[in-house]
Amino acid sequence: MSITILGIESSCDDTSSSVIRDGVLLSNVIAGQAVHEAYGGVVPELASRAHQQNIIPVVSEAIKRAGIDKSELDAIAFTRGPGLMGSLLVGTSFAKGLSMSLNIPMIEVNHLQAHVLAHFIKDTPDDTDQPNYPFLCLLVSGGNSQIIKVNAYNDMEVIGQTIDDAAGEAFDKCAKVMGLGYPGGPIVNRLANEGNPKAFAFSKPHIPDYNYSFSGLKTSFLYTLRDRLAEDADFIEKNKADLCASLQATVVDILMDKLRKAAKDLHIKEVAIAGGVSANTGLRDAFHDHAKRFGWKIHIPKFAYTTDNAAMVAITGYYKYMDKEFCPMDAAPFSRVVL
Repeated sequence: MSITILGIESSCDDTSSSVIRDGVLLSNVIAGQAVHEAYGGVVPELASRAHQQNIIPVVSEAIKRAGIDKSELDAIAFTRGPGLMGSLLVGTSFAKGLSMSLNIPMIEVNHLQAHVLAHFIKDTPDDTDQPNYPFLCLLVSGGNSQIIKVNAYNDMEVIGQTIDDAAGEAFDKCAKVMGLGYPGGPIVNRLANEGNPKAFAFSKPHIPDYNYSFSGLKTSFLYTLRDRLAEDADFIEKNKADLCASLQATVVDILMDKLRKAAKDLHIKEVAIAGGVSANTGLRDAFHDHAKRFGWKIHIPKFAYTTDNAAMVAITGYYKYMDKEFCPMDAAPFSRVVL
């Protein structure tokens, strides 16, 4: 008997809904929010209001594209956290209402766990390109930088994480001081492809174990701009591509150094990447390079699964459904949590 799961994702500024049947993706709809660009970052109040406007048409479109009727749904999986509380409340409330109206169970999903499990989404029933347990996953986004040892879909151990800023946050903040716009990560990536990654040297932290730190890199970047701008007011404009390329190369080196150490120490050669920063071409290139140099079997998500999306929520819900891990109706969203 088939299992059909509707996923709802509303943790930040993207409203998304997806339908997955027996692990195979039937639809994945995402509505973004351009309103935040003028503010250089996500404004929580505006985000929650936009979710309220978007969630009904997005869910309706996901069901329509899947070619099913809502009566065929077996459960509703929704992001319970972490994320922006106002945004999460919209998705959680909608999931509860739909669950009651259809008389089907709800499944709560951890947003970070869902990013990791995005690798298990199938495009066709014959798709077998999923990681084997145990594997390592580098989860990198605007809010998280973690190395996770994945023993099973419901058994994930964070063995390393940032002690201050996340990699995506470093990209965004450095882009902001250069006046590149928001979100900064994709802009840095685009300009980096045109620049020299060895043009500038920035500080690399020495943090114990498998943990990360990016605050020192940001400070080093800011000091470089301060000193060079004192000599030439047009320094940023003249060196924009080289600055982005050097920044990206430094972030990638920091990330891969600890991941490489973890893979060696734990004798694991199956390695995946997830989260928004996994769309970065420099990081993807580094993964392919390490696959050749160290014999890693790598798993890199499709670009559609790098940002916040409901497909990853639905696939997580699918596995939890098979274990009958349902959620009570009084479940409240949470803004902060670790895996």
